[in-house]
Order: sequence, then C-alpha cells, then structure tokens
Amino acid sequence: MSANRYGNILTIILVVLIVAILIGIAFLTYNYIINPRNKENKNIAAIEEFDKYIEEQENEEDEKINNEEQKLEVESTEQPKDQTTSSSEGRKKKYHEGFVMLGYITIPKTNVKQPILDTVTPESLNTAVAVLYPSNAQLNQPGNIVIIGHNYKNGQFFSNNKKLSVGDKLKIKDNTGTELTYTIYEKFETTEQDTSFYNRNTNGAIEVTLSTCTDDAKARTIILARVE
Repeated sequence: MSANRYGNILTIILVVLIVAILIGIAFLTYNYIINPRNKENKNIAAIEEFDKYIEEQENEEDEKINNEEQKLEVESTEQPKDQTTSSSEGRKKKYHEGFVMLGYITIPKTNVKQPILDTVTPESLNTAVAVLYPSNAQLNQPGNIVIIGHNYKNGQFFSNNKKLSVGDKLKIKDNTGTELTYTIYEKFETTEQDTSFYNRNTNGAIEVTLSTCTDDAKARTIILARVE
C-alpha cells in the first residue's frame, strides 16, 4: 500500500513538473517569439500607413495650392495675400496604438525600422521607440532630440544599439515627408540619471541622441548622431 501511495505521489509530482515546464515553454515562446513578431508586424504596418498618410497629405496640399493659384488668376485684380505656410501646418496627427506617431527611424546596420512616438510611458515604450526630450519635439529640426527605446535583447527596438559604431548611418522620416540621414559621431555609456547631454548646443546642427539600457541594465548606452 505504501509503495503504491509513494508511486502515486511521484506520478503527481512528475505531472506537475511537466505542466510547469510546458507553461514555461509557452511563456518564453510568447514573450520572445510570438509577441515580438506581432509587435514587429504591427509596427511595419504602421510605417506603411504613415508613408501613405504622408503621400495623401502632400496630394491634398498640392491640390490646395493649385486651387489657390487658379483663384488668384481669376481674381487677378485683387492683391494676393500671403500664402506661405509650413509643410506640416494644418496636418492631421497620425496615431499608432493610441500615441501620436511623429515619424520613424531606420538603422540599416541593425535592421531596425521603428515608429517614433511623441510620448514616453511604459505602454508607449512597449509599443515602439519614443521622444524623451524635448517636449513637443519636431523631428529633423536644428537642435538635439533624445529618442529612447527598450533593450529586450531580442533584436527589437534598440536591443542592438551596442553593435553600432562611429560612422554608422541612421535615417529619420518626419511627418512632412522629409527623410534625413544622420551619421554617428560618438558612443558612450552613462548612468540612468545622467541628462547632461540632453540640452546641448549643436551650433545649429540637426542632431539626435539614441538612448537604451545596457544588457545588464546597470547603465545606458548613448549614441550621438548628426546630419552632415
């Protein structure tokens, strides 16, 4: 009787261990394979939609300009009013997963192409990369913009920023349709509390800072790049 009871206990323990292992495998599969792939697919779709949005906005603006020119030709006796506007003025905001999408970043060396969101929250950083500094930032403008992204160690977001070197290139496309190429000129590690490089004098240059955690999460990998 005791032997059977002992055998039953071992069987139960074995079943519990097998179930735990299966749950662990399912958890790892979802977090490191299925979920990242779903995010990647959503972000790729968001970038494609963003490019279509830019094209539609440009077509609307061209049509508006043509209509205004025709109106001026018909009303040639009137003095033309100042028609100068910025290319982004009056444009609707583009959203991705509930956050304003300012544009997207492409890093060829690490095969990264991610939406750039305007808000830093746990939810936004779980979705894509985001502008940490300054507030109300406009991409591809003179000065420095800090873009932060997670290091999930799975190739997503800024996980492979550690592989980037001085001289490597990255591209940023903004909501006006402008895409600029940046060249990395400095790379270093610093503490999570260090903000000394945020508001730096770029002497009118267009710069971007990429920030992410190191693999051990004890420091931050910082990359400085500028349009040349």
